[in-house]
Amino acid sequence: MISTSNRRIALVALFVFALDQFTKQIVNRQLYPGEEKVLIKGFFKFVHWVNTGAAWSLFMGHNNLLAVVALVAIFVLYRSRHHFEAHTWLGQLALGLVFGGIVGNLTDRIHSHYVTDFIYFYLEQRSGSEIGFPAFNVADSAICLGVGLIFILSWKNESSPASPAQPSV
Repeated sequence: MISTSNRRIALVALFVFALDQFTKQIVNRQLYPGEEKVLIKGFFKFVHWVNTGAAWSLFMGHNNLLAVVALVAIFVLYRSRHHFEAHTWLGQLALGLVFGGIVGNLTDRIHSHYVTDFIYFYLEQRSGSEIGFPAFNVADSAICLGVGLIFILSWKNESSPASPAQPSV
């Protein structure tokens, strides 16, 4: 029988996966690859960029290798989830975010052979050039939020004082 904590992790992961795939479908239908729509001039655009690499275009062109890395990450994370506060609702949320994000981008890698990125924050310089944060998607956001929560939970547990032992009577 599946434990309640595993069900919660799976529900969050399923929600993240569905939201990620839904938003990417909207981008694929509304923008052609390479197209950009300015929403806030000098700050925010929706773009349709394809990425065969990882964050900051690292490992560009190594889509298959990154798909294998994602599969290994899912397996290792699943097998070691008890180390990541999976017994608390916040830990379950964090793991669900990470699982859903990994599966969302992995689905793109397998189906399209690239990941669709569409959220782009940037600053426009006086010269007209841009300084921007790498474009990302819902899956990337979920992974970052989940990993951040895991770090916070781990730090909180390490920095909290240990409970004093109860004297035996």
